[in-house]
Amino acid sequence: MKKAAFQVRFDLDITLRDAALDADNRPTRRMIANAAIGMNVEDAYYSVRELREAVSWVHEGVPAGKSKLAEILANDGADDFQRCIYFCLAGRGVVTMLDDLEWLEDLLERRGRIAGEVMRQKGSRMPLTNPYVADAPDGPLVRVESDFVQGPSWWADPTLDR
Repeated sequence: MKKAAFQVRFDLDITLRDAALDADNRPTRRMIANAAIGMNVEDAYYSVRELREAVSWVHEGVPAGKSKLAEILANDGADDFQRCIYFCLAGRGVVTMLDDLEWLEDLLERRGRIAGEVMRQKGSRMPLTNPYVADAPDGPLVRVESDFVQGPSWWADPTLDR
């Protein structure tokens, strides 16, 4: 008799847990992998994708980029996930920030594909426990100012000197 691929409860966060503990990953990657554990599959992916796009637009000089990034960081209707990810990476250099965001986006996309496969095969999965205790920000918000000054981390990435 052939066994189904997902007979037991599948842990969708296993790759995030592995990445968070992998000593070969730089500390920022371990931080953002930890921050994504327990997040809803779709919410996590689309939140990171939106953040990565906004940071990329700012880096590329797209006029709407600064407005979009400020809007994301000042959003008072969502949990603190995007701010958490952004501030784990802020100040580390924009190239490193984008590299880490793309890395996390890829992990979360693959996590979503696995979640879809588990669902299609009518498998069970371990429940995701939302790491946030509130559905809204819990503390001060970033101001919505699209004319913010871009400091050295936006143009003097230390990883590029190596």
